[in-house]
Amino acid sequence: MRHYEVTFIVDPVLSGDEVKATAEHILEEIKQFGGNIVAVDEMGLRQLAYPINKRSSGVYYCYEFSCTDASWLAKFELNLKRNEKLLRFLIVKLDKYGVKYNDDKRNGRIGKKRTEQSHPASEGETLAPAVVDLDQVEEPDIE
Repeated sequence: MRHYEVTFIVDPVLSGDEVKATAEHILEEIKQFGGNIVAVDEMGLRQLAYPINKRSSGVYYCYEFSCTDASWLAKFELNLKRNEKLLRFLIVKLDKYGVKYNDDKRNGRIGKKRTEQSHPASEGETLAPAVVDLDQVEEPDIE
């Protein structure tokens, strides 16, 4: 089975209902073509790195799906290109390492915050900032 990930940016000028309807339409289209949805990640409104169609932000979505036959991806990509509500999209085929990484990230094995017990300062060690007195530092002789 092949695993894919489609990430797309919806135009933020649309109303909240239109943004969700656009995302649901893409999700239903994947299901209609025979893809099995593995994960849905709604990343929300984010700043763009550069302006696209005079927009400086966009609503990000990321869908991970699997399928046995990928012949429909060309038609799916054409439908995404024709959708005027999308600013950008990207379809990526995931290898076994990408699938494992996404699974680990969803299950919290990657990206965990440090606990207080693993922090060195909580074990009795004191971490002091380095303070240097510039009046006492000798300048090297350069000749």
